[in-house]
Amino acid sequence: MVRRGSRRLVGGLRVRLVVTFVLVALVSAVTATALAYRDARTAVLQRTQNTTVNDVRERVAAVAAGFDLPPDQRSLSGFAAKVSEGLGARIVVARHQDLSAVSEAYADTEGRITAELRAAVRSGDGARFQRVQWRGDPYLVVGTPVSYADGDRRTSGLEVFVITDLRAERDDTAALLDSVRTGTVPVVVLAALLALLAAGTVLRPVRKLGRATRELAAGDLGSRVAVRGHDELADLARTFNETADALQASDAELRAQEAKARRFVADVSHELRTPLAAMTMVATVLEEDADQLPPDAAHAARTVGAETARLSRLVEDLMEISRFDAGAARLNAAPTDLADTVRASLALRGWTDRVTVELREDVRAVVDRRRVDVIVANLVGNALRHGAPPVTVTLAAPGGDRVTLEVADHGPGLPPEARERVFDRFYKADAARTRTTAVETEGPGEREHPGEREGFGQAGFGQGSGLGMAIAWENARLHGGTIEVGRGPAGGGAVFTLTLPLRRPEEEGEDA
Repeated sequence: MVRRGSRRLVGGLRVRLVVTFVLVALVSAVTATALAYRDARTAVLQRTQNTTVNDVRERVAAVAAGFDLPPDQRSLSGFAAKVSEGLGARIVVARHQDLSAVSEAYADTEGRITAELRAAVRSGDGARFQRVQWRGDPYLVVGTPVSYADGDRRTSGLEVFVITDLRAERDDTAALLDSVRTGTVPVVVLAALLALLAAGTVLRPVRKLGRATRELAAGDLGSRVAVRGHDELADLARTFNETADALQASDAELRAQEAKARRFVADVSHELRTPLAAMTMVATVLEEDADQLPPDAAHAARTVGAETARLSRLVEDLMEISRFDAGAARLNAAPTDLADTVRASLALRGWTDRVTVELREDVRAVVDRRRVDVIVANLVGNALRHGAPPVTVTLAAPGGDRVTLEVADHGPGLPPEARERVFDRFYKADAARTRTTAVETEGPGEREHPGEREGFGQAGFGQGSGLGMAIAWENARLHGGTIEVGRGPAGGGAVFTLTLPLRRPEEEGEDA
């Protein structure tokens, strides 16, 4: 149960919606941050780069206008210092052939002015620049050749390199990135809150629909959901209500038809009792005088008597089944010695010598003795008619609050498909389990108990109505018990096991 709840928590729609919203917000924030950082960095560097190149070009041109060539070391150093003063104390390197001068005497310039930049400046194509990393810090290096002012753009051999520190620009862009990162957190939190709000709005009608569906599945056909709005969820709720209405109407119609069918069976069975009683009396008189009739007439009289008796049992069984269907069957339960009940049921029908019993003597249960007698009569009667000897009846209390009554024979048994439907009404089983003993004549008082001589709930097996096993199963269920069917330990024969509770709350009343 805990595992299932955790699985629903992890894979629930609410969690997935929140995670999706947060991921979308996070990806959007990261993408916006990256783009903003890239654009801001490019803009800052481009502005610094353009400004520096223009300043260097103008300052070098202004200082070089009064500079005499070829220079000596002293004049070259003065030239570098004047250019640096006009550029905000940037480091300036001036070169003329083998001479070199730096505006800051101890500045390390070799690591910042690359050979590629020197070659580009020496080509004389105007100002060149390059961004470099030196000792972990960024720098912008601008180089430009100095040309003669005679109009033919000839280079004088004087080269000027200006080194500009970009750490301030780097810090500015880093601060911008930190600000955007800091703003990502409230964006993600806001996205999670919006996701929870959206999930609640979407999932609330879904939960109501799920609750209504569970109630409908549990049998509450009046369960409905409120339809609000005109979106897809409203259409789904409307479809659910229409389906529930159709199901409720179909259920009401089926219940009405079922009630009519039950009343019809009960009414027909009741109306048949009077003419069947008269037919039974006539058939009894004919059977008593059958020995004095011609052979054909005697056979006809005995056949009419047997079929009339079977028809009478069928009517009684139909009335009993109608009581179960209508919920009118009641238990007349009382503390009962089950071993005595089984022996009395066998003796009443003359089966004592044909059945081996293994009965535990100290087993008492609160049961309806008449209904237990009906169950025993059906199970044992079927074993005698359709199984093979020996037939064994075993009463045991395996422990707990249950008691079992097992009826086993050594016949061909039942195939799996027959075992699944053996308690169906009027079910006709496979011919593999055939009758191996002659049909017994009715024992004393046998007609007093409906459903006692039925053949596995099948019409046509023996003299039964085809409802006996169904009646036995209903009686077991009425006691809160079950009847199960299986094969014998050696794979032969059929074994029917009745399981009943040892204790049961007392129920008042008896079926009419």
